[in-house]
Amino acid sequence: MADATYVFDFDSTLVRVETLEVLADIALEGSPDAAAVRAEIARLTDQAMAGELPFGEALRRRLALLPLTRAHVQTLADRILDEGTPSVRKNLAFFRGAADHIVILSGGFREIIAPIAERLGVAPERVLCNDLTYDADGRVTGVDDANPLSHAGGKPQVIKALGLPSPVVMVGDGWTDAEVKQAGAADRFYAYTEIVRRPTVVAVADAEVASMDELLHAEGLTGRWSYPRSRMRILLLETIHPAAVARLEDAGYTVETVKGALGEDELIARIKGVHVLGIRSKTQVTERVLAAADRLMAVAAFCIGTNQIDLAAASDHGVAVFNAPYSNTRSVVELAVGVMITLMRDVPDKSAAMHRGEWNKSATGSRELRGKTLGIVGYGAIGSQLSVLAEGLGMRVIFHDLTERLALGNARRMPSLDALLAESDVVSLHVDGRADNADVMGAAQFAKMKPGALLLNLSRGHIVDVGALAQALGSGRVGGAAVDVFPEEPATNADPFDSPLRGLKNVILTPHIGGSTEEAQEAIGEFAAERLLAYLNRGDTTFCVNLPNVQLAEVSGAHRILHIHRNQPGVLAELNRAVAEAGLNILGQHLKTDERTGYVITDVDRDYDPDAVQTLRGVAGTLRFRMLY
Repeated sequence: MADATYVFDFDSTLVRVETLEVLADIALEGSPDAAAVRAEIARLTDQAMAGELPFGEALRRRLALLPLTRAHVQTLADRILDEGTPSVRKNLAFFRGAADHIVILSGGFREIIAPIAERLGVAPERVLCNDLTYDADGRVTGVDDANPLSHAGGKPQVIKALGLPSPVVMVGDGWTDAEVKQAGAADRFYAYTEIVRRPTVVAVADAEVASMDELLHAEGLTGRWSYPRSRMRILLLETIHPAAVARLEDAGYTVETVKGALGEDELIARIKGVHVLGIRSKTQVTERVLAAADRLMAVAAFCIGTNQIDLAAASDHGVAVFNAPYSNTRSVVELAVGVMITLMRDVPDKSAAMHRGEWNKSATGSRELRGKTLGIVGYGAIGSQLSVLAEGLGMRVIFHDLTERLALGNARRMPSLDALLAESDVVSLHVDGRADNADVMGAAQFAKMKPGALLLNLSRGHIVDVGALAQALGSGRVGGAAVDVFPEEPATNADPFDSPLRGLKNVILTPHIGGSTEEAQEAIGEFAAERLLAYLNRGDTTFCVNLPNVQLAEVSGAHRILHIHRNQPGVLAELNRAVAEAGLNILGQHLKTDERTGYVITDVDRDYDPDAVQTLRGVAGTLRFRMLY
């Protein structure tokens, strides 16, 4: 377990609060001066922790500001277990296993620290802290002046007097913790920044650690095979919803956001050192980008489509790709229904006329949806949901899909696209972005539509020949169109838009907003973030679009080896041979392959030689190797 002696500070290190600030909240509840006193206590705390004020002076001045009683102290002691630092709580096994090598050293108070120490398995004699003094009525009068920890320079003095076995490693967030190393009482000092980051403390530390995981990784202790989350970089482009950012940051990852899309060369320059990339529809993740990505493990498309990502190249690099296939379906469907009604009632032209000052109350060309036939091309998540809503509006629904699909309600499957076009009053396209779907609707298809029928494309820009559509609209063969996606779209909102469809009668043009509702973007952000976390934290590839899908539970009492490889003979045998030669005991194993890639998940016991990792990386055909704790 631990070879060093680890000395931990308490406030903002083992717990996420500053004790005196919380005691102030408790003692000053209802006081008219509460806000001013709290602010002064926080100021004194920051000055002491930054080394700007002697600790003993700051402690006594803070206590003097508070009407503290034994009851107030007990109130905090009763709830302090709920204030444990998140990554400390996650690593209880380390503290309990290394308790004989751990000392808690704090200028705080024994009554508050004792419950946490007991939870961590640290014996009372290894807890060095201040003791409050009380009068006969239970009022706090100060601290024990005989205790060095109540005075400036107390921490180094106490540690030196203990004669702890070397090396001594000090871990804390404040200047008094840094003084332990500066005074020669510790061999190493880590500035602990999970809760608060004090630049003056970080500047004199041997290293900065933002979590217990980072500390364990740096010290080569339990958990060293899991790369610390806070050091894993996630780059999110194209204004991903804040819900995704918050979820990823809450899980301990470092997230960087960029408002717009990046071109290929820009992305290549930014991708180095990035572990996870998040995009929407405009950023192109090409083979060149993937080849330049030295750390990339996953790409998340915060949208439905993935045609902007070279999936084959991603597989060849062992990079998992996720999307959000269902989160914005309702938004797209509602827009489809809205533009159908709008086109059927000739609203675009009547609205334009009104803006020109023309009043035309004629019913000519204005029709109801009820009783009309809707032809849906592509009966997946969006097409099938549109089918249900359209039937609710009284429409007759037919659909065509190359894949066998279950018809919902009274919808009827059509044997061919031509058959669907011949019967439809409205044709709505909902096919995916694969290259084979280019120009699904061209001049030949428009010629087979019912005269005056409407066309909706809220799917992919390249599936419609917009030049042929413009001609069909001009001739009256197509009575109106709503187009949300285009073969070429501006990279940013500041770039101009042009299309042969501009200015045509009864045509609605929208800037790729089918899934752009607040509700949909939040749902997409949450869904894609959860899929990323499932993959990063436990190796789960459910909903991955380019690797075999494997649903996995959390790792419990084991290390997890994640091995992505080319689907070639002998990989599993060689992997298991390497595992056996490393002396590892396999607790569970799962293999799943597709035509291109294999994915092996192996759970092994905890104790083994870290050099075994290098052997496992060398298994023939390895694309990506990762250890999870």
